[in-house]
This record gives sequence, C-alpha cells and structure tokens, in this order.
Amino acid sequence: MAARGSSSPRVRVAALALLDGKVVTVRHRRGDATYHLLPGGGVNFGETLSDALIREVEEETGLRATIGRPLIINDTIDPSGNRHIVNITFAATVEGTVTTSPDDSRVEAVDLIDPARFEDLDFRPPIAREITRALGDPLGFMATYAGSPFTPEQGA
Repeated sequence: MAARGSSSPRVRVAALALLDGKVVTVRHRRGDATYHLLPGGGVNFGETLSDALIREVEEETGLRATIGRPLIINDTIDPSGNRHIVNITFAATVEGTVTTSPDDSRVEAVDLIDPARFEDLDFRPPIAREITRALGDPLGFMATYAGSPFTPEQGA
C-alpha cells in the first residue's frame, strides 16, 4: 500500500506533553467531525525527528518543546492504499503560552484535556489507550508498538 504521491510511508512525529496537569492536544475539524490529535506533523527530508517535532509543536500550539524518549510507535495504513503514515509519539515537556491563533490552518484550537477524560475523545490515530498507559507509567523504559489502529470510518 503506497502513501499518497509516494511509494514509501510518511513519517509523522507527535508530542505527549502535559501543561498544568492536562494533555496538550490540537482540535481539528473535517466537515461535521471534530477530533483531537497530539501536536505534531510530518518530518521533512533531512530534518531530524526532534527538530521536526519542536517545529510542529510551536506552529500548532505556540509552545516551546523539549523532546524526550519515544513512547508509542504505530502505523496508519488506509485500506484503500491512499496513505501509510508511521507515527512516532515522544514524551515532551512544554513551556510558554498556548496560542489562540495557530500557524497551522488545520488546527481549530489547542485544547488541554484532563487525562481522566482522554479516552472519551475522538482521538486520531486511535491510540488513546496507549497514551493513557504511557501517562501512568512514569518509568516507561520501553516504547509501545501499537500496530495499525486506523479505521476507514474515521477518514483521517
């Protein structure tokens, strides 16, 4: 299965960060659907994973990030063959003030979500359980491979 316009997967990085005890997320809207993602985005050719993630977090949230260890690795493989994304979620710390006008036009808002209600969100990719597990594992010596949890009905 090929990624759109490419015969290889796209790499996306994301930051799992807490601010004031809440998970930093970005809210997207596609049509009538509203869903959340961890801040992050695609890695450009020649860009390190950490440089890409620092750039993306700032563009989407206005926050300055320090990148930690990898927490979750998963694939998003669209069954139609239109897209294959390898997602790498890193622990991160953030500082600064959340922006009210993100540089990324796809971001409707930056939301700080109480970890207790995290699994109730429409979260994409659907790794809320793995994120909750990572939040509860302060030592977390091993990253988790979450497979390919993409479902076609999500359309994202």
